[in-house]
Amino acid sequence: MISLVKELQIKYQKLQEYIRQTGSVAVAFSGGVDSTFLLRVAHDVLGDRAVAVTARSCSFPAREWKAAQDFCEQNGIRHVVCESEELEIEGFRRNPENRCYLCKRELFEKIWAIAKDQGLHSVMEGSNLDDNGDYRPGLQAVEELGVLSPLRYAQLSKAEIRELSRELGLPTWDKPSFACLASRFVYGETITEDKLSMVDRAEQLLLDLGFRQVRVRIHGTMARIEVEPSEFEKLLAEDVRETVYSQLKSFGFSYVTMDLLGYRTGSMNETLKFC
Repeated sequence: MISLVKELQIKYQKLQEYIRQTGSVAVAFSGGVDSTFLLRVAHDVLGDRAVAVTARSCSFPAREWKAAQDFCEQNGIRHVVCESEELEIEGFRRNPENRCYLCKRELFEKIWAIAKDQGLHSVMEGSNLDDNGDYRPGLQAVEELGVLSPLRYAQLSKAEIRELSRELGLPTWDKPSFACLASRFVYGETITEDKLSMVDRAEQLLLDLGFRQVRVRIHGTMARIEVEPSEFEKLLAEDVRETVYSQLKSFGFSYVTMDLLGYRTGSMNETLKFC
């Protein structure tokens, strides 16, 4: 890590020491940029006393599940599956503004049970410093259940985590950001298995077409596509546009639109009064 600037080295060392003091940990692992970095550091520091726990549900695409599995297998990290079906949580399907709280509360209760069964002393999750600036009701559940947030403790931003991940040779250092498929729904719109599948298939299509960072937001049966502004021209090319339109129609969407502002995290939060 000698190529890092001193300030980032200090943060990295602070993170290592914080994890070391836990003694053992279950890491909530989605396979994304943040949780992959956290798991790698925890495993480097604690060895077999760091265990990855991945929740499997209909809001978690198969491609993400496979990536999480592959990373643990390739790095010799013990990996436990947590069956967590959000749609069975009371009130979740109605998609209230505190949807993420309901989900995280149920998830971390299950991860704590796994941790205790495995003889582990703590549970960690991968929120970073940037998450403090958005509407994140799931962090309330994190605090209530005593789940640790080492990346926020070390005051690491997303950009710094990517830089550290690159230094560590992690394949996720430049991986596009991802959030569960339930985040594609307008608050108050009922979340169903069929609509989650529509969103998943639509986003997979865009990824297969070579788009890097995508979201397909669902409004009733209308799709609102978000891609990076640098890829607008590609999406509007006649052959791509026609393919996307026809395929999304076949998935069950009535209308297919493009968001003129482009991809951004938490765009469904923009209508909330406190955002």
